[in-house]
Amino acid sequence: MIKIRPSAARGHANHGWLDTYYTFSFSHYYDPKHMGFRALRVINEDWISANQGFGAHPHRDMEIITYIVEGELSHRDSTGTEATIKQNDVQRMSAGTGVVHSEFNNSDKAVHLLQIWIMPAADDLKPSYEDRTFRREEKQNRLRLIASDDGRDDSTRINQDASVYASLLDGGKTLDLALKPGRHAWVQLIGGELEVNGTRLNKGDGAAISDESKLTLASVGSNGAAEFLLFDLA
Repeated sequence: MIKIRPSAARGHANHGWLDTYYTFSFSHYYDPKHMGFRALRVINEDWISANQGFGAHPHRDMEIITYIVEGELSHRDSTGTEATIKQNDVQRMSAGTGVVHSEFNNSDKAVHLLQIWIMPAADDLKPSYEDRTFRREEKQNRLRLIASDDGRDDSTRINQDASVYASLLDGGKTLDLALKPGRHAWVQLIGGELEVNGTRLNKGDGAAISDESKLTLASVGSNGAAEFLLFDLA
């Protein structure tokens, strides 16, 4: 079973410096039919203007993944971590017992990113931080693991039974992923056009997937690669 979450049906807010689309309920956008999927709680697609950003704010008991599509973003948090992540970088912050952080675009052009929240398997964990670079060629025409519960294949480690993959799939190319019994999946299409088991997704669409033993992902667009994230969830 595949259920599409159309791009145009997402929540939206434009604050001038921040243009954002909400796949699930978040902030002032509330939709009781879209509160998350399995442990996946938030997918926000953000564009942050040059020399703008989020001031210091708190989080706790959440696994937060930032995937940079284009541009760069600087991070600072209460654990003493300071870092700047750029295109092809992935940042993972486990908020645990509580962390305060800020995110700022210090560059002269907008940054485009996806911020993802995954509920942890346990509360009150020790806060921690990681970032990784996954080169374009690592994602080209393959599913590159970027986050997992055991950190395998040099992925970032999250405190949840979930695997997150990134891909840049050229037009006409196909990838397969087997899903174990009882597993679910979410596909979030960032750019291009994609078919998932024959169901068409357009840019910005998401797809909730259950009761499928195998995913066949086909890039069907004529205007470049399909860029997407795939979540394998309990």
